[in-house]
Formats: sequence, structure tokens, C-alpha cells
Amino acid sequence: MIDYLKRTFDRVPLVSPENETLNLPNAITLLRIGVIPVLFFLLTAPGEMWSFIIALIFICAAVTDLLDGYIARKYQIVTTMGKFLDPVADKIIVNTAMILMIPIGRIPAWVVAIIIIRDFVVDGMRSIASSEGLVIDASGLGKQKTLCQIIAVSALMIHYPLFGLDAHAVGIVVLYVALFLTLYSGADYSIKFYNGAIRKKR
Repeated sequence: MIDYLKRTFDRVPLVSPENETLNLPNAITLLRIGVIPVLFFLLTAPGEMWSFIIALIFICAAVTDLLDGYIARKYQIVTTMGKFLDPVADKIIVNTAMILMIPIGRIPAWVVAIIIIRDFVVDGMRSIASSEGLVIDASGLGKQKTLCQIIAVSALMIHYPLFGLDAHAVGIVVLYVALFLTLYSGADYSIKFYNGAIRKKR
């Protein structure tokens, strides 16, 4: 599969000569954001088949995050637009999915609130640090948190038993793991921000 993708990308015009922001990785990211309207079907409390289809579309969108990152790194076409869109797309898709599952009772509202608030706080701290010339390195905790969120959201979307497993129960368990990593990584960022601010003053 990887070899096929490599051969395919080698023949694709990855970057537009007129505008460097019009490249394949950014196009994939925008396509990922385009999945969001599909997620609104969750508000209809879909049955078993449609729940699985929506979850499958969500998983495909999540997988494309690895794809556009691979292309951008391989062909060294990282752009300012890409740096902005990639993390934003992930958060928009995951957070939208979680919010839409609240009214149909598939996910606790308080968990969603904590996760979203944490993201706002961490993004705020990183923006402030960046404006002050401080660099807060991203830790592996954030990536682990995002992975757990994607697994949890996928399972909660499926909701119904699948291959003998209670998808909803699995989703809830992984969701609480994601919540723990959310709080832990948030505390880690806060400590780094505080220590960096103190060093700056000194």
C-alpha cells in the first residue's frame, strides 16, 4: 500500500506553481474538514447500519491525517496554511462529533466540556508563549490523547454491538482514558508554560 502511494504521489503535481498553499496535503486536509456535514446525521440517532457507516467515514477522515502528514514530510512542502489547518481540522472533526453525540445520549456532556476547555486553554498558552518568544514543545501525551479520542469517538458512533463487543461500553472506557490523558497533558503544558515564563523573567 505504501509503495503504491509513493508511486502515485511521484506522478502527482503536488504544488501549484501559482500558489504554494494549493498543494496535495492541504487539499486532503480540506477534504477531511468536508466530512463534518456528514457527522450531523448523528443528530437523527441513526440505527445500527447508519451508525457504522458514519463511524467508517469518521475513521477514514482520521486516517487521512497520517496521509497528508506523510506527503508533506516526504516532499518537503510544509506551508503556513498547512501548519494552521492540520491541527485545526483534527480538533474540529473530533469536537464536532463529540458535541453531536451529546443530544442522543452517547457521550457525557461534562466529559466533552472538559476536553474542549482544555484544548482552548492549551492553545491559549501556546499562543501567548509564542508571542513572547517561548517554544513549548509538544509532548507525546497530546498525540496519545488524540488517538484515544479518535478510538473512543469511533466506538461511540458505532454504539451498537459489533463482532460480539459492546461498542458503546468500549467507547466509554477509552473515552475516560482520553479524559485522563487530556488532564495530564494539560497539566504538563501548564508546567512547561509556567517554567518558561519564570526563565523569561530571569
